[in-house]
Amino acid sequence: MIKKIEKIVEDACKKETNYFGYGIWTNHIVRVVKYSKMMAEKIGADQEIVEIASLLHDYAGIINYNLYEDHHIHGAIEAEKILKKFNYPQERIELIKDCIISHRGSKLRPKNSKEVVCVADADAMAHFNSVNSLFYLTFFSHKLEVDEASDWIMQKLERSWNKLSPEAKDIIEDKYKACKLILINQD
Repeated sequence: MIKKIEKIVEDACKKETNYFGYGIWTNHIVRVVKYSKMMAEKIGADQEIVEIASLLHDYAGIINYNLYEDHHIHGAIEAEKILKKFNYPQERIELIKDCIISHRGSKLRPKNSKEVVCVADADAMAHFNSVNSLFYLTFFSHKLEVDEASDWIMQKLERSWNKLSPEAKDIIEDKYKACKLILINQD
């Protein structure tokens, strides 16, 4: 089932209608899955739940950019539709929906389960591996100049860092420090 969900999400990422381009798959979702599984192992969360939630966490915004502002809410709805087609147990669907609804760093919600912590942390952790994608976002979507883009990205990374659990910080600290060295102009 996970391979089929992977294919659904990757195929959506390949479509021309995907505002974010295929890079959201290669530079974000794949990394969120990787980090959520690492976190699940580290803190004893359900790996299947975090993997499925990670695959689907941005799905709504990918299939329809108009849903992006509330993609965490629409994503939970879309996830339920997909998972019901696989006859996935409703109690596990609810856990996945909670992970998706709670993943957004800009929409603070209580993290009521280990699985929610894993997906929210992994979403933030992926930013430290995707500075190139963040530059693309700042130039393409936000139309920022180079210095403005560097400042915007550093602020985003600082917000991401500050929201991470101690376990996630242990995993990503070297990359955080490397990003700071590159992005902070220290002439």
